[in-house]
Amino acid sequence: MATATATKKKPETKKTPKAMEAIKLLRADHRLVNGLFEEYENTTSMKKKRELVAQICTELTVHAQIEEEIFYPAVKQALKDKELIPEATVEHNTLKQLIAEVEGKEPDGEMFDARIKVMSEYVKHHVKEEQTEIFPKAKTTKLDMEELGALLMERKEELLAQRL
Repeated sequence: MATATATKKKPETKKTPKAMEAIKLLRADHRLVNGLFEEYENTTSMKKKRELVAQICTELTVHAQIEEEIFYPAVKQALKDKELIPEATVEHNTLKQLIAEVEGKEPDGEMFDARIKVMSEYVKHHVKEEQTEIFPKAKTTKLDMEELGALLMERKEELLAQRL
């Protein structure tokens, strides 16, 4: 009975009703960006492509930043990791370079579309590594994924508000 009560009280202590477990939040971001890339591939409208690229760049930039500021350091420390998190951070740096090549630019033809395609494939590779290597190992730690999720969501909302 005490466990059920403690479980019921936990969501009530959160400052935001949107709070979710850290890995669920990060996976939701992954699904969102994947859908945006698919939408980009299926549109021919320059206006729509421009809007999608802006949204993709915002989502990826914010996602990478919350991982680097909050999730990665917590997981790195909990796992005493010297390989997975540094590699993921290097991948983020490459992704930032790809973002810089398209953010704020006009989707003006096949070379631009090729950059978006390469970015999409790169993100899929990175996501696969996170979801098959980092996330399962993170779940084995004593990290409070609810608390971590709340921190991630709070920071994500701050960063999104700054980009408006």
